[in-house]
Amino acid sequence: MERRLKIDILTLFPEMFDLFNHSIIGRAIKNNIIEIDTHNIRDYSKDKHKKTDDYPYGGGAGMVMTAQPIVDCIKEIKERNKGKVVFLGPKGKKFDQSIAKDMSEYKEFIVLCGHYEGIDERVYKYIDEEISLGDFVLTGGEMACIPIIDSVCRMIPGVLASSESYTDESFYSGLLEYPQYTRPECFEGEKVPEVLLSGHHEKIRKWRRKKSILITKEKRRDLFEKVKLSKEDLKLLREKD
Repeated sequence: MERRLKIDILTLFPEMFDLFNHSIIGRAIKNNIIEIDTHNIRDYSKDKHKKTDDYPYGGGAGMVMTAQPIVDCIKEIKERNKGKVVFLGPKGKKFDQSIAKDMSEYKEFIVLCGHYEGIDERVYKYIDEEISLGDFVLTGGEMACIPIIDSVCRMIPGVLASSESYTDESFYSGLLEYPQYTRPECFEGEKVPEVLLSGHHEKIRKWRRKKSILITKEKRRDLFEKVKLSKEDLKLLREKD
């Protein structure tokens, strides 16, 4: 039986996620591999004007998302999605490929998109995990949610054409991806490396591995220092092209 992933997104702007109905993720949804549902937090507000924010106690700039509509939304969605509640906020673990791998193993999860200056602290007891996209400021959790969900979904079996489509990509193995070429064979005097035209799969694999290592060492020393090189890797690095 094929694995299926269910994601519920709690947001003030559900229309922002219409893009998931297109391209690769859209096809996975049509094929019933992934289910993505959005829920407007504003619909759960008991305020007569459907407000979901208020001024912070103690003063300060900006507004804070109120607890009641968020908590009521979480409680209702939890009745049909028993997965973790993931909040996208600045205090969370920084998202990377290893977290994407872990999340791709979930059967279901819920994502809470924050807004304004954050959420009422009393909401946190309903949150299982907090994730940050990076050390920079966005206009809302929706902007972080889109790349995170895309990164997770593309590792679900059946979403891409084959597992090779993501296992060879940058960051999956801890290395940046090797150079890619397509037709024409010669462009502006620059030719495709001969090894890629050879049809010799083992030579191509070794060439790609070596290039990945060298590119990572040059462009992302921080990643390179975490990679455990095999005996074959060290031999490849010693060989001349």
